[in-house]
Amino acid sequence: MATGPNFIFELRMNREPTAARHDAIGERPAPAGRDTTAVNRGRQDFTNVESVWLFGYGSLIYKVDFPFLERRRATIHGWSRRLWQGSHDHRGTPEQPGRVATLVPEQGAACTGMAYRVAPPAFEHIDRREKNGYLRFATTLDFGAGNASEGLVYIALEDNGAWLGCATEAQIARHIAAAAGPSGTNSDYLLRLAAALRELGADDPHVFAVEARLRRPLDVG
Repeated sequence: MATGPNFIFELRMNREPTAARHDAIGERPAPAGRDTTAVNRGRQDFTNVESVWLFGYGSLIYKVDFPFLERRRATIHGWSRRLWQGSHDHRGTPEQPGRVATLVPEQGAACTGMAYRVAPPAFEHIDRREKNGYLRFATTLDFGAGNASEGLVYIALEDNGAWLGCATEAQIARHIAAAAGPSGTNSDYLLRLAAALRELGADDPHVFAVEARLRRPLDVG
């Protein structure tokens, strides 16, 4: 099974290999700025594509504000979820960004989330929602029991304009406790993400450790 996003994009309509199409987008994208909407719209060609699997690992798990055809629990391999990306537009402000999830490469790791099969027009909205440093990449989605499909995932790489980077879980919890933006408090984001992961039966030591710190007021004061 392939690990991590590919820089050669493959779409499979209705998950049939004979309907596959390939679009080369380069070895590695240029560093992303803060608003990636226009960049993402040029990264994949959806011509004659009826539907695409989209993997969600953060707020896309629990806040589904776009139409979808079906959804399934899924896992991608070779990546770990980390609260290392800044949120200047949803859970923070340009002056005080929040912290939200992205994926970082890790050998042998697996990240479980929710996959949605969407029609390409859905990306008109999702690209705007995920515009703060995230780029669309192709990846293999593992549905379990030997079932897999190619799909897309938004990842904020470490060279993007909103990157905050590694910190201790206590530091991240303090940061989250103090941040809020147009979509609500950063604490609400983290607590809802942790609850959604438990509902999926997904173990995420990083997210759960930050959640535990956040729930102890003396640790984040």
